[in-house]
Amino acid sequence: MKHYFLAMQSVLENFDWVVLGIYFLALIAVAVWVVLQKNKNTEDYFLAGRDVGWFVIGASIFASNIGSEHVVGLAGTGFESGTPMAHYELHAWIVLLLGWLFLPFYIRSGAFTMPEFLEKRFDSRSRWFLSVFSLVAYVLTKVSVTIYAGGIVVSELIGIPFWYGAIGIVIFTGIYTIIGGMKAVIYTETLQTIILILGSVIITYLGLQEVGGWGQLQETVRAASPDHFNMWRPMNDPDFPWTGLLFGGTVVGIWYWCTDQYIVQRTLAAHNIKIGRRGAIFGAYLKLLPILIFLVPGIIAFALSQQGILEIDKADRAFPALVKFLLPVGLKGLVAGGLMAALMSSLASVFNSCSTIFTIDIYKKLHPEKTEKVLVQTGKIATGFIVILGIIWIPIMEKIGGGVMYQYLQNVQSYIAPPVTAVFLLGIIWKRVNSTAAISTLMVGLVLLILRLGSEIYFQPEIASGEAVDGIMYSFATINFAHMAIFMFIFSVIICISISLMTQAPSYERIRGLAFGTLTEEQKSANKNSYDTIDIILSVLLVVIVIGILSYFSK
Repeated sequence: MKHYFLAMQSVLENFDWVVLGIYFLALIAVAVWVVLQKNKNTEDYFLAGRDVGWFVIGASIFASNIGSEHVVGLAGTGFESGTPMAHYELHAWIVLLLGWLFLPFYIRSGAFTMPEFLEKRFDSRSRWFLSVFSLVAYVLTKVSVTIYAGGIVVSELIGIPFWYGAIGIVIFTGIYTIIGGMKAVIYTETLQTIILILGSVIITYLGLQEVGGWGQLQETVRAASPDHFNMWRPMNDPDFPWTGLLFGGTVVGIWYWCTDQYIVQRTLAAHNIKIGRRGAIFGAYLKLLPILIFLVPGIIAFALSQQGILEIDKADRAFPALVKFLLPVGLKGLVAGGLMAALMSSLASVFNSCSTIFTIDIYKKLHPEKTEKVLVQTGKIATGFIVILGIIWIPIMEKIGGGVMYQYLQNVQSYIAPPVTAVFLLGIIWKRVNSTAAISTLMVGLVLLILRLGSEIYFQPEIASGEAVDGIMYSFATINFAHMAIFMFIFSVIICISISLMTQAPSYERIRGLAFGTLTEEQKSANKNSYDTIDIILSVLLVVIVIGILSYFSK
């Protein structure tokens, strides 16, 4: 029987390095080709000239989402806890909401960014708030998590210290992102998506062979952990109550997939609503894959550890361990490249989103007279500061979420999402929501976020040890993170509706086309002509698949 122990040494052999080198040369070639196209203005640099096809948009949505939290974190969660977090991966149906509900309003507004859309729908206060709030949120979640995971993957595969790997990923990614802008990001992500899916499917296949097949996997895992394949834990489960994952997860999902610049920016690069929607539908189908190619390998790693074949000292190292253990020479180099590319694509996406928000929503607002060339240069410079802040936050983030990265990410996102989701969702479906209600909801949500995150960090020693402490703040800090998202969302909705009804209605003429109830007959007609029967059929089929998966993992 094989035995495996994680060690700080390179697992790549000579031929692996050749394959890895060829892969990165291909990546650089794509980036260089994009750079040679030239970025003439901010629309070129930040939105790829608004001329991207549906396949590239869908692949880019997937690659942007499939970053560190999946390559390392989701597999780690599969190893540690099993399938409950798969609820978040079944948010494919929410990606459909982006294409069918939100995107027509975004494209109709002509906005570059989500904060800019809020200004058009409400006022400049909401735009300022979301601009700053988004940049801080990116540091708390996407930047720091991606750098952290990049360090883990590169150090495990190449055999170098964690911080060398993390900084190396940042520098390589930063170079082509800064030079090429959105075009470099979106086209390199298409190549990275193909390699990542191919490599991860191979790992799943070889892992199932090693463990003895799907039936043996279930038998081995259930013998050690009966609930590992059950997505539907009881309501009072301290970690994964089904109510929190289903309803709280939906609140987070709408924020992430439908209102976050990081994802929405890809669809805004479409030439029209039909192309953007089809890109979202394609991205939604790709979104179903992480359960198979990341979560299941984490469970396979758990089974192999139970069989004594594999020894893993930390959940977040489960996926890199499988790469080391299962793959033959050559293929290991290609998959290693795919894993690092996934981390880079995620990081490149957040770099580009940060620079877009800072440049368009903050710098340009303060300096409207600046030329397009100056704005592009400003966007490049802004990236560096975001990276530094993300690196600083890494030691703090390890204290939240029980040390498992994917869970840390869901914790923080559960506190960020509710007020933003409430404002965007109500703002689109109900024309009566006004600017006062919007900014009030966002501000109250920020206060709750600070209180919850602060109390969770303060009481972390007691939470980790299971030691109960009397007091309101401790009780507040220990409410399940997913349930917390539900409570915060309901509270945000109540505030938004109440203040809207107590204050003056907005000018419906000013927000024409930006909310239901303000659409002109021409806009309604254009919307009906923006989809075909095949778009509807594919969307319904995807919802059926999601329901099927939820039913399968219900026992």
